Amino acid sequence: RRLELLPTMPNQVPLLCLSLVLACGAGLTTRGLADGGDPLGKSNLAAESSLPEGDGLASELKDGESLSDHDDVIFAEDFESPDYQSHWDDVRNDRGEVLSLVRLEEEQGSSSGPTTHGRSLKVTATLGRNTGCGMTKLFESSDKLFIRFYVRFDAVCDYVHHFCTLRANKAMRGGDAWSGFGGAGIRPEGTERFSTALEPWGNWGRLPPPGQWNFYTYWHEMSASPDGKYWGNAFRPDKQENIRKGRWIACEFMLDHNTPGQADGEQAFWIDGELKGHWKGINWRKSDRLWANAFTLESYVTDRWTKQKTNVVYFDDVVIARRYIGPKF
Repeated sequence: RRLELLPTMPNQVPLLCLSLVLACGAGLTTRGLADGGDPLGKSNLAAESSLPEGDGLASELKDGESLSDHDDVIFAEDFESPDYQSHWDDVRNDRGEVLSLVRLEEEQGSSSGPTTHGRSLKVTATLGRNTGCGMTKLFESSDKLFIRFYVRFDAVCDYVHHFCTLRANKAMRGGDAWSGFGGAGIRPEGTERFSTALEPWGNWGRLPPPGQWNFYTYWHEMSASPDGKYWGNAFRPDKQENIRKGRWIACEFMLDHNTPGQADGEQAFWIDGELKGHWKGINWRKSDRLWANAFTLESYVTDRWTKQKTNVVYFDDVVIARRYIGPKF
């Protein structure tokens, strides 16, 4: 169910997107945003955005309360249960060698610093043997969705090809429940799928691995790459720090569905509670049957830019909610 045709070329298109920026003068128009993402951060509204920062619903919990009990939480996974895989709808664990539960303080020693809490999910990608991967959760959608996860890149982790992705499918059950999977290099029609992934971007090996955060996005008004195919369009801030390895990072992103056929959708992301990117004017879909309802937590690694043989990423405290979550457990 989870087989996906993956691109064999770099996953951003800077020359094409740069030409769109130049054609629009000082910055991208709303139509330009819909046509080619925002790889240079010209339409990033984070600086003047009214979206919240810092604490969110996670900070509202009282002693003894769990995030899974909150009215605005759709799904929560803390990886404390040995049967955690049963909480997900699809699991990719090649030969049983990719996914494991660990306690970092036991695995790396006390000098590694505190974990978020207890057990974490360890994803191990080994070049020449597997591509890493992870798990997918199907869920009942909402007009606005917020997805938060903690991630920690191992000290020697190299570049990651694809990361954590939110996909839209036509249904929750049957064949249409997986309409949003596959289709790499093909522009969506607007009635069967769209997707956006918060993932590290290495700038074709120019940035220290794993790189910097960006959205990698497919929707029916995206731009073609120079080869004529439709690889995901980039949305990223104009300036940001490189991702630090060997520490926990609270990542959160938001998707606001558009009115079908209208460019009033949004997406945004936060790092450690700080809003880094916010984009409006996105025409995600043409049909009201299409909802973002599948989240894939994964570290997918290939040898396109990655040279390190073994690449380890840790995840913890995954939450899907209807409003901003914030960087608390």
